[in-house]
Amino acid sequence: MTREQLEHVIRAVADITGRQRLVVIGSQAILGQFPDAPAELLVSREADIYAPDNPELSELITGSIGEGSRFEATHAYFADGVSPVTATLPAGWESRLVPIRNANTRNATGWCLEAHDIAIAKYVANRDKDHRYNRALWRHGLIEARTFEERLGATNIEENRRSLIRSTARRHREETRRG
Repeated sequence: MTREQLEHVIRAVADITGRQRLVVIGSQAILGQFPDAPAELLVSREADIYAPDNPELSELITGSIGEGSRFEATHAYFADGVSPVTATLPAGWESRLVPIRNANTRNATGWCLEAHDIAIAKYVANRDKDHRYNRALWRHGLIEARTFEERLGATNIEENRRSLIRSTARRHREETRRG
């Protein structure tokens, strides 16, 4: 997904839901902070999105422009209506959201997760695709160790889980240094 495609999704979700304030989580949220993010971070065809003032609209989003919809058939990308609790995020994530708002969004705002917050959510999710994504974040220098560690400490997870994430992230950083 490109930045322009994400802007289109934001516009379409705003039109469908009647909401001008939306939250974008998941991998494609990186396009808020890094509009020209490296291609390996943009392989997903879906944008995870919800209306924070009415999360129940997520079913409408998925049903209207989600996977298998006419929208996806036409554009080859889609929206996945998610919930505010879909991702486990560090305290304060809301204050770090990065806005996408312009003529392409028809002035609706897609508030996107910041890169370190995306990385935390992906380490907590702990899927192969999330580890590939996080390795790419480290490799391209889009996150840094000190900030990552601070955010990890501010995430409400069990300590053994935090320790496992810390060691996995350290391994990913070391792999990227070795080339």
